[in-house]
Amino acid sequence: MKVVILLFVAVAFAAPQYDRDAVVLRNDFDNIGVDGYNYAYETSNRISAQEQGQLVNPGTDNEAIAVRGQYSYLGPDGVTYTVTYIADENGFQPQGAHLPRA
Repeated sequence: MKVVILLFVAVAFAAPQYDRDAVVLRNDFDNIGVDGYNYAYETSNRISAQEQGQLVNPGTDNEAIAVRGQYSYLGPDGVTYTVTYIADENGFQPQGAHLPRA
């Protein structure tokens, strides 16, 4: 759940601050119980995100939630930036054309 909160904070800070009148165009949330969830949203200022989480290794010492998702936003330079990610027992693993690689 910490990953989800951190992603919302990251998207909020990455969003252009000049567009305070943005409205939500789409907001879907499907909490399918203990096993997982799906959500997606899109705003009028071209911010969007989607994520799915699934319980893996249920009932074991390695039980965890594996998350896959992406978020996009329009940068101040007019370019749309997209980050895809996996967050699981190996940590948060983002990928994006604008992100540095190891």
